[in-house]
Amino acid sequence: MLNRHHRLALLACTATLALSAASNTFAQDTTAAQTETEKAEAAKGETYLSTIVVKGGRDADPYAKPGPSSTVTTDEIALQAGQETDDLLRSVPGTSTANNPQNPGVAVNIRGFEGSGRVNMMIDGVRQNFRFTGHEAQGFAYLDPAFLAGIDVTRGAVTGVGGGALAGSVNFRTYDIEDLIQDGKNYGGHAAVTYGTNGSDWSESLLGAYRFNDVFSVLGGISKSDPGNYENGDGIEVPFTEEDLLSGLLKAEITPDKDHSFKFSAMAYDNDFFANSYFQNVKNQTLGANYAYTPDNEFIDFRANAYYNRVKMQYDGNITGGGSAKGREITDTGTGFDISNTSLFDLGEVAVRANYGVEYFQDDYDVINSAAQPSGGVNGEGKNSTTGVFSTNTFTYGMAELTAGLRYDRYTIDGNGVVSAFNPLGMPAGPYSVDESDGRLNPSVTVALNPTDWLQPYVTYAETSRAPTVNETFAGGSHPGGFQMFFPNPFLQPEISKGWEIGANIRLDDVIAAGDSFRLKANYFHQRVDNYITAALGGGGMQVFFVNNPGESTVQGFELQAAYDAGYVFGNLAYTHTDSELPSQINGFGVQSFLPDDIFSATIGARFLDEQRLTVGSRFYAVSNAFIGEANAPSGSPFVAGYGLVDLFANYKFENGFELTGSVTNLFDKTYTPASSTIAGNTVETGRGRTFLVTAKAKF
Repeated sequence: MLNRHHRLALLACTATLALSAASNTFAQDTTAAQTETEKAEAAKGETYLSTIVVKGGRDADPYAKPGPSSTVTTDEIALQAGQETDDLLRSVPGTSTANNPQNPGVAVNIRGFEGSGRVNMMIDGVRQNFRFTGHEAQGFAYLDPAFLAGIDVTRGAVTGVGGGALAGSVNFRTYDIEDLIQDGKNYGGHAAVTYGTNGSDWSESLLGAYRFNDVFSVLGGISKSDPGNYENGDGIEVPFTEEDLLSGLLKAEITPDKDHSFKFSAMAYDNDFFANSYFQNVKNQTLGANYAYTPDNEFIDFRANAYYNRVKMQYDGNITGGGSAKGREITDTGTGFDISNTSLFDLGEVAVRANYGVEYFQDDYDVINSAAQPSGGVNGEGKNSTTGVFSTNTFTYGMAELTAGLRYDRYTIDGNGVVSAFNPLGMPAGPYSVDESDGRLNPSVTVALNPTDWLQPYVTYAETSRAPTVNETFAGGSHPGGFQMFFPNPFLQPEISKGWEIGANIRLDDVIAAGDSFRLKANYFHQRVDNYITAALGGGGMQVFFVNNPGESTVQGFELQAAYDAGYVFGNLAYTHTDSELPSQINGFGVQSFLPDDIFSATIGARFLDEQRLTVGSRFYAVSNAFIGEANAPSGSPFVAGYGLVDLFANYKFENGFELTGSVTNLFDKTYTPASSTIAGNTVETGRGRTFLVTAKAKF
């Protein structure tokens, strides 16, 4: 692995070459390209929100979809260069993360549901099903933010590809070839270097794509970062928040003709860090293959995808070099595929859009709990799989739109272990095995109206389900150190959610000034969950196991997102109110996942120099007090304090493809702990103090 000085020299040379290429290309193509003035004239009348649609979500405008969906765009990610992926997600309505600043994995929380597959996390459509039971969230996605081009969030039921979860899905989209090759060229890319104070230190990345001809294109990328420990607002160091990350990305696209296309991708992630009281290494390796057949035929829009994903977590020693969990290895090998088709046709005066298909995914968990006691720890091993068959049909007649969906999910789970004596579930001591399967039909229906071009109210009823995981079913053994016993529960039943949503989309243009735009999406949701699974304590707290909670658990709330853009000025906001009656999750056997009752975020900014070259603005983020559950505060208040943060940012684009982005996070150096946070044994506020970040990017 290159040391820092060698890496800086390498990236500096790369950036210099990129600048040279960009300058030469700019000089050679001046007569063929538009001038800055011509570009500004051509851009008149286009809005920032149109840019959101193109760069943030290739499939659909979230403000036109009758349902709670959101997109984090490429531009928004660029203006937060150097910050964590958690910060991007926390600006989305109804969405947060289980935050452990020592663990670089992302654990998405939607409406207070987190972990164990309640939210389907994906990277380029590849499911990230790594599970881990400990003083952490119960599910992580590991990705390098340097490769991140957009985030698509769906809250609530997902009836097509990407379904099979309880509360929604999140797809982290990495850079694609079409993101880098633009303006009629056959190549494109960028080299970026970021430096930050307060432990952020250096990070460098290089991404490039080349189109050899109309048939074959490739993309490659490499990224390196090694931030150190940071300080909170009181100037106190938050310990062991350093990491050492090296990542690579490779993609290829083959388009033999206009009807057929093949895409292949490979991603490698390798990170060293300290979390859960141990030095760790996590490797995430992903392979994907995609095929599309899109002839000039309204009955055929065929897609087929297959993938392989392997995540391996390894424990070294604790701060003394030893520890009873030293040598722990957890490996999740995931495979899957999906096949779908979309057909368009008419039934008299009714237009029909039918999407139907099948998807399958399997995860195989291999576990060594420690070198001293390989099968004696909390994390069990086994296999689980889900097969989903789905059909979603949209019928449009005049201003009315009816979408009826039906999805059947069947899961299997199998494995074996050894159960200790005197367990609270009545299982006989000794070896046991599990081979279970079950299925459920989950319907959904949405009625939307389009009485005008700018208003779309809708109402939705949907059911979803989540199968018990290997971690929940096969937990066992003893806590490192031996003071607590864990027990499996092969009798767990799937969680079932039944929920209503009512909402509306508003899309207005030329509201205050010619060419401006205003977008708004608001919705109220009400979910009832049967068989909600949490950890339980028995034997005076010495016995721990997962159980289905009796009766219904209810979550309801209101979500709002809005954006305004007039070219020279822009802004967006998100607000979430959540009223949760979910059972408390015991921290330490997973983490509590309640959202703060109220979450508000907003961004305002202005553009100068032809509304293209210079962008400046500010971000605001505020949350109310957050409930953590009585079980996690036996002798104190079950609430943690709310907080508010202010950031500043600026971006300047030079004419030769070079740009600078600067930001100040936590401008007023507030001392706080992010909502839904956990660090085992931590006693200090973990929110990052004031931090200055500068990113230099050369596009070519």
